Amino acid sequence: MLDTHARKYVQPIIHHSAKRLLRAGLTANQVTVLAFIIGSSSGFFVYIGQPFWALAVLWLSGYLDAVDGTMARLTKPSGFGTVLDITFDRVVEISVIVGLAFAFPDARLALLLLSVSIILSMTIFLTVGAVSEKQGVKTFYYQAGLAERTEGFILFSLMILLTDHLILITYLFFAIELFTAMQRLREAKTILK
Repeated sequence: MLDTHARKYVQPIIHHSAKRLLRAGLTANQVTVLAFIIGSSSGFFVYIGQPFWALAVLWLSGYLDAVDGTMARLTKPSGFGTVLDITFDRVVEISVIVGLAFAFPDARLALLLLSVSIILSMTIFLTVGAVSEKQGVKTFYYQAGLAERTEGFILFSLMILLTDHLILITYLFFAIELFTAMQRLREAKTILK
């Protein structure tokens, strides 16, 4: 929801960063890999009890993830870049979930269910993107929903910071992801008739 509706407010900053990184000689795919390396360390920082470092690398990777897409659109987007981007986004999310699961074993069932809901929602998202003739600014059709990447980062941040309420927040995240999956499935029925 925030990615779809609030992006226009931060896009000038993202655009500026994208142009600077392009001038520095970096490609969109190089920034995608950098975001992946930085972001996937988040789970490690969660596991060793460094929540502020976990948040810092998580959000930096998210920012670079937005910048790399803008870089691609300023140059030449590639299908392989899209595959890298979406795959690495999931690995960053998995690293947070795994870090939490190792650090807080009592939350493993909730974290497992969250993982299932993310897989379901992303399966619908990617399948609709692949079979839809609609196309937006990105290289595929981007289905909006209640839980997009920014909402996920906010919920992951709450999970990392408020570990006394980890199970409750994880179940809330699970419910939001399921709702988003149903939103996307309903939209798919409408646009893919």
